[in-house]
Amino acid sequence: MAEAVVSFVLESVRDFTIQEANFLSGVSRQVEAAQTELEFMQGFLKDADARQGQDTRVRICVAKIRDAAYDLEDIIETYGLKVDSKKKKRGLKNVLKRFAYIFKEGVDFHRIGAEIENISTKISALRSNLQSYNIKEIRDRDSGGGESSLQLHERLRRSYSHVVERDVVGLESNVEELVMHLVKDENRHQVVSVWGMGGLGKTTLARKVYHHKKVRQHFHSFAWVYVSQRFQVRNVWERILIELISATEDQRKKIKDMTDDEIAKKLFLVLREMRCLVILDDIWRINTWNIWEIAFPNVETESTILLTTRNQAVASVANRNAYLHQPQPLNENESWELFEKKAIPARAEMDLGLYTKKKDLGTKMLQHCKGLPLAIIVLAGVLARKNSIREWVRVYENVREYISRGIRHEEEYEGVSRVLALSYDDLPYYLKPCFLYLSHYPEDSEFLVSELTKLWVAEGLIFSRRQRYSLGETMEDIARDCLSELVERCLVQVGTNGSTGTIKGCRIHDLVRDMCLLKAKEESFFLINYSLQENTSSVAAEAIPLGKIRRLAIYLDENTDRLVSSRAETNGHVRSLLFFGQREWIPKSEKGLLSPLKDFKVLRVLKVEGLDKVEVELPSEIGNMVHLRFLSVLGSNIKTFPPSLSNLVCLQALDFRVYDSNMVIPNVIMKMKQLRHLYLPWKYTANGKLELSTLGHLQTLSYLSSKDCDLKDVGRLTNLRKLKIRVSSSLQNLEEILKSTGSTLNRIRSLIVDDKMNSGEEQVMQIVSSCRGIYKLTLVGLIAELPKELPNYPNLTKLKLHRCLKEDQMGILEKLPNLTILMLFGNSFKENTQILVFSKGGFPSLEFLSVDSMYRITEWRVEEGAMPRLCRLEIGYCSGLTTLPDGLRYLTNLRELTIRGMPRELYSRIEEDGEDFYKIQHVPSLVIGEPLD
Repeated sequence: MAEAVVSFVLESVRDFTIQEANFLSGVSRQVEAAQTELEFMQGFLKDADARQGQDTRVRICVAKIRDAAYDLEDIIETYGLKVDSKKKKRGLKNVLKRFAYIFKEGVDFHRIGAEIENISTKISALRSNLQSYNIKEIRDRDSGGGESSLQLHERLRRSYSHVVERDVVGLESNVEELVMHLVKDENRHQVVSVWGMGGLGKTTLARKVYHHKKVRQHFHSFAWVYVSQRFQVRNVWERILIELISATEDQRKKIKDMTDDEIAKKLFLVLREMRCLVILDDIWRINTWNIWEIAFPNVETESTILLTTRNQAVASVANRNAYLHQPQPLNENESWELFEKKAIPARAEMDLGLYTKKKDLGTKMLQHCKGLPLAIIVLAGVLARKNSIREWVRVYENVREYISRGIRHEEEYEGVSRVLALSYDDLPYYLKPCFLYLSHYPEDSEFLVSELTKLWVAEGLIFSRRQRYSLGETMEDIARDCLSELVERCLVQVGTNGSTGTIKGCRIHDLVRDMCLLKAKEESFFLINYSLQENTSSVAAEAIPLGKIRRLAIYLDENTDRLVSSRAETNGHVRSLLFFGQREWIPKSEKGLLSPLKDFKVLRVLKVEGLDKVEVELPSEIGNMVHLRFLSVLGSNIKTFPPSLSNLVCLQALDFRVYDSNMVIPNVIMKMKQLRHLYLPWKYTANGKLELSTLGHLQTLSYLSSKDCDLKDVGRLTNLRKLKIRVSSSLQNLEEILKSTGSTLNRIRSLIVDDKMNSGEEQVMQIVSSCRGIYKLTLVGLIAELPKELPNYPNLTKLKLHRCLKEDQMGILEKLPNLTILMLFGNSFKENTQILVFSKGGFPSLEFLSVDSMYRITEWRVEEGAMPRLCRLEIGYCSGLTTLPDGLRYLTNLRELTIRGMPRELYSRIEEDGEDFYKIQHVPSLVIGEPLD
């Protein structure tokens, strides 16, 4: 991955020297010479990266090249920022101090220049070493890689719309067999175990069963839990219970306050009294089941546990009236069927001779996949982008080469691990660091794309020069395209999709993560630091890192007594510090908890979220971390906003949505001129007005307080796309302000207006009327009238209304032509008696509807022809509704109906022999939660 590191460093140094040319004048000659050496080095790195696995000398040399490139970037950037800061602080009053500064600056020139020259000499010597190892120079037409930047850009810009779910082959009989055992009434199994080697498709099989129509009709409540090797029993119990009872926010809080005994007893009772299906996916150890068994009924119950495991001993230990199922690897024909779907999507358009040659090569390569669906899909992902026979032959030869190397892995990983490693090596250089960055996420976790893209940009892993091909494209857009390509290559799995069709959440398969951890450690790219070393991945533990570790992910648990080590010699070069497990972690001492952070001089990313068990203080020295691009203390119990944060002039993302919502924010944010995403606490105060008009790069602003900020500043935020406003006081001269900010407000894509205090109903609608380009709109609090022109908003696809809807406003909402998601929450209607009506022809594009906590509704009508595309419906906590609308039977596309917290009378009416069952009997998936008490 040295090619990627050197390319990124060159890009960074070029950009920085252009922006800060005035501050690097004293060392410009040395910087230019260093850049030249890196450019010379680039030509050798493609071959060096490919051969470092075969030659230890090359591997050591590549590690030294990576370190040299990183060190060069740190030195140049540190010096430039230091000089910039000094010149800004220098005034005209003290002439003597000025002369003293000039003298000291000259000393710095000499020292920094010498350090840069030393690195240049080192890089030159390393290049000579590579040549002596017969490493060849490879120069492409474009310095970035094997294809031109324009070709690269066009390929990256592929839409997300063609990303489809993973094809399923050879599981049909397995699904039917498992469904039969789950829904039968006689000789029922309380536990069903699915076991087999990693990559066999156990989770895919479980998911198909979980969503099967017969299963959904048989069970009343469902829960799915991914089980990692580092599981927390308490957390798993909580997650199961919350899902089974479809817990409200209040119920979630009560569950959090329960003791372990109380929560185990509650879960025991729910499983005994209700007909539940619980999926425990990927259990590793026998004692895991033994611990959880406490909460599962050992008496006759209609509930069933389905577990998946790669350990036969685990599958067999749950032998209490259990059924054991072992899926078999795909046979030759099934393997080819799955492979062909992914690798040769345009089969019908292909010449027969070309197809025959590809099938011959593909069949030979498939022998190494041993029928494992994961290995087949990843291999197909490598070949799907290769059209010529020559390219297929090259991959075939590489597969044979991987086999001949005899990479050491556990027996169950043989074949699949080699294909996975091949898929990594096949990645273009710009995607390798993006992929390795995923290694820090916990096993089986779903990570948010919005956060990941910010982290990639902050780390400098995204090339800015691609922007010249598309006006208005942001770095985050390019980052999303990189993620899309990883999805297309089957290295990343789509978790959840957003309302506009973009990917919202992702995860990676545990075997892919093992390979990712292994490569990240080999490349000294990321180090995962556990308190309990025995819980680290056995695969990653095989790798021996070379060079300095630049990024740390620290997993906290009960054995951790502090956040980070105080060893300055290891902290001085770390660029990223991300913490996990804070919500479960209780520090033994809160004094100076974050103080060691001051030792991380070149830190770019700091993520300390959810640290709410004790009050913590950000040290004032955090202002010395001038390299910081990403800082998040989301959900942490921090009382103050250190004014020294104003020194963080490189900051791109600041998330200060802290535990304490009564914070005083000093007027220093205006100095962070590189900010792209700013998240302030929901409630805060300021000394005077916060000035934000200098933040010209800002894309996200949450929360803009009408009391503590000046709305006029928004007019200068020409890149703003997401805006959350908290209306806490009446806005003066609002019409005049909106006219001056109109062009900026029209560019807003996501708008949230929070008026819980009901400070200005009409003013809220004035703001909404000025944002005609929005895709997503959330309104909280009473409003006077919805804008009558709302149906003319061309892009509006998602609408959330919290306690702000009047009965006569439905006529406006149902005319929204492109609305796909509608969420109605709280006591929305103002009048005492309420009828909710969905008229014929209304909501033509609606796909998801949620009606929640609208307790004043006593009648609900759905006319035939309303919501023709609705496929998901959630109804909850509407205490005035005792029957479902008859019109639900007209919703022929409805696939999933969730009902929770409704009156018991309604529950009795929708049972199989109830009066209202005919209204919903056509719905394949019914999720029924607990009724109101």
